[in-house]
Amino acid sequence: MAVLFVFPGSVARALDNPQGTVTLENEERTDFPPAETWTEDELREEMRELAWTKGDYRIVPYGMLWGSAIYTTSRLAPGQFIVYVFSETDEGESDFVLNVQRSRVGLNIEGPEVPAFHGASSAAQFEIDFHNARGSVDGRGVRAPENQPGIQLRHAYAEIRDEDFRLMAGQTWDVVSPLVPGTLTYAVGWGGGNLGYRRAQIRYERYLRFHDASQITLQAAIAQDIALDQIAFSESTAQPEVQMRAGWTLGESAGDRLPLTFGVSSHVGRQGFDFPAMADLPAVDDARLRTWSVNADLQFSLTDHLGFQGEFFTGENLSSHRGGVMQGINPQTRRPIQASGGWAELWYDWTPRLQSRAGFGIDDPRDSHIAPGGRTQNRFVFGNLRYRLTPQFLVGMELGHWKTHFQDKLPGEAVVLEFTASYGF
Repeated sequence: MAVLFVFPGSVARALDNPQGTVTLENEERTDFPPAETWTEDELREEMRELAWTKGDYRIVPYGMLWGSAIYTTSRLAPGQFIVYVFSETDEGESDFVLNVQRSRVGLNIEGPEVPAFHGASSAAQFEIDFHNARGSVDGRGVRAPENQPGIQLRHAYAEIRDEDFRLMAGQTWDVVSPLVPGTLTYAVGWGGGNLGYRRAQIRYERYLRFHDASQITLQAAIAQDIALDQIAFSESTAQPEVQMRAGWTLGESAGDRLPLTFGVSSHVGRQGFDFPAMADLPAVDDARLRTWSVNADLQFSLTDHLGFQGEFFTGENLSSHRGGVMQGINPQTRRPIQASGGWAELWYDWTPRLQSRAGFGIDDPRDSHIAPGGRTQNRFVFGNLRYRLTPQFLVGMELGHWKTHFQDKLPGEAVVLEFTASYGF
């Protein structure tokens, strides 16, 4: 029987992993090896005890109170967390931020079996946090005060699944680039080499098991196209974004040891814009610009206490996937920006309660595609320690260094010290 690893405050979410291991989000899907182990039968029984019942439905509320204290030697964008560092030409002063907007609440729902799918189970998830700042990503737009955060929808989807397939509709993580580095910061390397975000989609997954220690996972989704670049009026198009991934898992979970998992993924779509006239460029109505990426991901344990994970990407017009240092379209040429990058990290579990992570990332847009004042490269390194005071109460400290290069501006560089504490329920 597979051994599952789970943070009790998110016990129901653990069943959403098709590969048999349980991971806990560190804001954005980061894996924390926990202090307790559960078998699948024990986990389901725990869920029944925690759940509300309504007819054939079991509803498990969960949440996490999560706060951060961040000191940085140079001002960060957007400010409450790290995506890149402002150029010293524009900013450069040190900053201190206290932030509780990453706190979240949610519901996991287990529904009845679905006869039309040969008795496959039904389920749903709904989750919000409070990081909707109602402003631009660079912190220069109109933004709500830090003590008046806005609600942000993270997950809202329903699914039908069994051990062989999963059919899902709603908003959740992208299919492409499914891993995240174990940094403590909320943005988990977005804009610095970690590709992938959340969006509305219809997804199908198929699990092909050759024997107990080998599985192929095939995933495909049609997803909402999203344009984040604030250079023109953006609009949806008649062509949804298509995402695909093929993953191979070799080996079985044993104790803290994870199996080797390798995946390749890709997406392609078109974003719609209505460009106003500017400078020497005429107005353009119904422009359609392509977005695409090709990606690889790898995760495995070297020993019972030591492991590695990382991702690589290349593509263009990647701002809605958190690539290209959050730039998709050059506002002067109106052409997509090509970028490549990735990240890698090692984790080490000193004890069941004390763990550490160390890694780096880089996002490198093509310089010739960047307008004056734009970001030509972003990279970071980090190392942290996190300790579980109880299975539900986690504290951590991280030291990081970020450097962002600009076209025709001085770079921005910052040493970042962050303390986080989270209490799950």
